[in-house]
Amino acid sequence: MSTYKIEVIIRNKKVARDPEGETIYKELIGRSSYASEIKGIRSGKWLLFEVEADSLETALKDVEKLCKDLRIFNPVVHEMEVRPYQGGSA
Repeated sequence: MSTYKIEVIIRNKKVARDPEGETIYKELIGRSSYASEIKGIRSGKWLLFEVEADSLETALKDVEKLCKDLRIFNPVVHEMEVRPYQGGSA
């Protein structure tokens, strides 16, 4: 068994409103010197799992199943991406 770092990215679907992203865009970006460059913001959630499994594929499947079974995200308004951790030393 090995330990794998698996990241989960949860985003609002394009058809779903994103009040947090809208507020950041309107209240922070819109009032800053970046307003002419930034055309929109969508917010999301990032989770990092450390999983002990026989293979990377098993770790990915286990995390995806866990997220679905425990309703870590709402499939009606969110999309989820499960992938090997691509960052540095988290």
